[in-house]
Amino acid sequence: MLVDMHLHECTYSTDSFLHLEEIVSIARQKGLDAICITDHDSMGLRERAEAYSREIGYPIFVGVEFFSLWGDITAWGIDGIPDQRVSAQDLIDLVREKDGFCVSCHPFRSNNRGLREHLRDVHGLDGVEVLNGSTPLEENRTALRFCRELGLKAIGASDAHVPDQVGKYVTWLPETVTTLPDFVTALHTLETRPAIWTGSGYDVVTEF
Repeated sequence: MLVDMHLHECTYSTDSFLHLEEIVSIARQKGLDAICITDHDSMGLRERAEAYSREIGYPIFVGVEFFSLWGDITAWGIDGIPDQRVSAQDLIDLVREKDGFCVSCHPFRSNNRGLREHLRDVHGLDGVEVLNGSTPLEENRTALRFCRELGLKAIGASDAHVPDQVGKYVTWLPETVTTLPDFVTALHTLETRPAIWTGSGYDVVTEF
């Protein structure tokens, strides 16, 4: 299964130029089996996305990209988010209480929105974006090194805000799932690997 785990839709992510229907169309063209909508500090698209997912028969998993006091964390399997910025640990604890899954996204991007070395200070994080489509390769390589050091799940994601970015990097899972609860379970229990769009398909990688 190939899924883009970090996408922004324009309704609730005001810096995005992507509509849900366009995201799905591009994802299908590239052969993706599912997408995740992770808007900035909002899960407002969930009801609409779930209805559209049922209508077209294509999995759309709604999570969130939450800007904690130490940086951005993507999360799935939670009902809501804090109404103000909280520590990364508080957000991680909330996700763990709900048996959700959370990822440090673009941890070493130089925009003051990544956990950076705080990756070593938090407890209970599930994964690290080792390939983020809006992050320079060397910073992604640093994320991979920390991911391995800490024994976390390696995640690939486009972080797309415009059409050309959709599906640039994605995550491979060895089984296909179609519901959000099954997706969260698969992330916890199965191997994950980042994958790179080549122009005609995806290369699942361990090094880059």
